[in-house]
Amino acid sequence: MPRVSQDQLDARRQEILAAARACFARHGYEGATVRRLEEATRLSRGAIFHHFRDKDSLFLAVAEDDAAAMVETVARNGLVQVMRDLLARAISPDTTGWLGSQLEVSRRLRTDPAFARRWAERSAAIAEATRDRLVRQREAGVLREDVPIDVLAQFLELAYDGLVLHLAMGRPAGDLGPVLDLVEEAVRRR
Repeated sequence: MPRVSQDQLDARRQEILAAARACFARHGYEGATVRRLEEATRLSRGAIFHHFRDKDSLFLAVAEDDAAAMVETVARNGLVQVMRDLLARAISPDTTGWLGSQLEVSRRLRTDPAFARRWAERSAAIAEATRDRLVRQREAGVLREDVPIDVLAQFLELAYDGLVLHLAMGRPAGDLGPVLDLVEEAVRRR
């Protein structure tokens, strides 16, 4: 029997994550049955769960994958850039899936204490990346100094959550660029 390379395993894992993201977004966590996951991935349950212990682990992996990408963007360009990127991709089906996954994470944080404990580390990484970026920006003289970093971070997190909710509810993206300009201007040094 031929051996499968690590690159092939990693590629298959990414394919499963992408299909599962869309399935979770379309049907929610509860509605994304194993049968639906099989249909979405075009793989057997054995093939899916070779890469992930169970449905919960698969969902958490989707959410972790999204969080890791977000941490990278925040560290490099800030949370407002994450919002701009999201807005630029708002009409894409992949983005719709991502938004659905974000709402499902929010629901599970409220209703599933075990998931909330597992997710705390990922959430902390995003918050830390945001705060680190704000500290660097303040040290560079770019951010306003009359508002504590923690308040600026909370303001940006609320703006981000509001944008995610707005788009996930199917509201038009329209021209929200000026709104994001206003968010960015609100934290900049005057």
